[in-house]
Parts: sequence; structure tokens; C-alpha cells
Amino acid sequence: MKGIDKKWIYLAILSVVWGSSFILIKKALIGLTPLQLGALRSLFAAVFLLIIGFRKLKTIKKEEWKWIAVSGFLGTFIPAFLFAFAETEIDSAIASILNSTTPIMTLVLGAVAFSIGFTRNQLIGVIIGLIGSFLLIWSGSEVNPNQNYWYAGLILCASVCYACNVNIIKRYLQNVSPLAITAGQFSVIIIPAVITLCSSGFFSEKTFASPALYPSLGYILILSVVGTGIAKVLFNNLVQLGTPVFASSVTYTIPIVALLWGVLDGEKFVWFQLVAAAVILLGVLLSRKS
Repeated sequence: MKGIDKKWIYLAILSVVWGSSFILIKKALIGLTPLQLGALRSLFAAVFLLIIGFRKLKTIKKEEWKWIAVSGFLGTFIPAFLFAFAETEIDSAIASILNSTTPIMTLVLGAVAFSIGFTRNQLIGVIIGLIGSFLLIWSGSEVNPNQNYWYAGLILCASVCYACNVNIIKRYLQNVSPLAITAGQFSVIIIPAVITLCSSGFFSEKTFASPALYPSLGYILILSVVGTGIAKVLFNNLVQLGTPVFASSVTYTIPIVALLWGVLDGEKFVWFQLVAAAVILLGVLLSRKS
């Protein structure tokens, strides 16, 4: 198989996998609380990634561990709970579209906290993207008045966490292998995840008596192993086969897949929300131009 063919295949697989993550969270919440979901998602992914990457931990230098820890909490642990709580109130498709603001947040934080310059086009992209986010949240609250769209702010907070994580990795962990970073992140958050799970009431008779528990555990297992572990390996391969710009185009395809899942699951979505989503993606496109 030619390299160029592999690039498009990997891009398609990642789009489906990451685009499906939001509907998996929604389905898992039927039998789990947000705290249980976030903790289990972290634990399942930690077990898988430590199995394949445990040997890489010894390559991490002592002074790098503090940044690995910060990266683990901001890039994985905290967002897992933010998404879980957010999707108790807003649709999975809306969550996926708002999550696409991550490149915009990355640019803003890079300029403010890490002194990374940006162009006028990128600044325009940030403004357009934020306007699109506001329009999407406003239209969503109109279409679904029974949903609390203040929870959309949790998705934007998760995007900020992801943006901090990207900048930290770029600034302080540039010379650490991706597998070592990932294994290190999950080795740090595994204990907090266990503590959170134990304090969430998961190990009670009521939890295990629920018939919805076991399907929910299946959704989380798929989300953790496929959506986190395998997807990260595929993404690293995609970057090596193509370019970072080509790999980052998955940002635009994830919401499409998530939107399709949402519509199939009966979520309400009107044309104005499509316009708002297009505005956000236009802002992301401009913000990524150098």
C-alpha cells in the first residue's frame, strides 16, 4: 500500500474513532455517573497504555516528570470529567463541535502564556471561532430549552485544558517520545482515578444491580482502548507519514462524524446550528494558518 493511501486511511479511521467518542460518552452516562465515567475512562486507558509503554517510563528524566504530571491532568484527567458532566445536559454533537475550538484556544494561550507570536489572520480566526461558539451555544439553548447550555462552558474549559497541554508538551517535553509522554501521563493519573472511583459510590450494590451498568462499561472500554490508546498510535503514524498540517485536518472531520451519530440518536439540530458550526471551523482554519 502506498504511503499516500495510508495517510487517507488513517485520517478516515481517526475521524470515525474520535468522532464517535462523544456518542460513546452519552451512552455510557446511562449506567454511570459523570465521576464514575471519568475515572473508569482514565483507568481503562491507563492499563492499556502502561502495558504497551511501561518500558518507556525509564527514558523520562527526573526534571521532566513535573511537566508530565501537569500534562496528564490537563490533557487527560480533567477533560474526561468535564466532558462527562457537560453531556449530562447538552447533546453529543454540540460537544464535539465546541471541542473543535481547541486549536483556537491553543493559539490564544500560546500567545498569552508562552510568548508565541501570531499573525493578523490567526487573530481574525480566533475572533471568528469564538463568535461561532457563542452562536452555537445560543442557538442550542433555543432549540433545546430543556437543556442547560451553561454546561457548554465545560467543553470550552476542556478545550483550554487541551490547549495548555499542547503548549506544555511543545515547550517542555519536545525531546520526550510520544509513547513515553502518554505512558507517563497515565502513570500519574491512575491513583487519582482510583480514589475518585472509590469515592463515587461505584462499588455499591445499587450500582451493580443496575442492568444499564454493563453496556456502559462496554462503551467506556471501547472509548478508552480504541479512542485513547490505539488512536494515539495511529495519530503518531499519521504525523510521520504526512505532515502536522495534514494530520491536524482531523479537527474538521471529527464534528462531521459526531453530528451524524447525534442525528441518528435523535438529537435536534437545525440549519442555524450548521451555520454556527461552519463559522467555528472557518475560525479554526484561519487560526491554523501561519
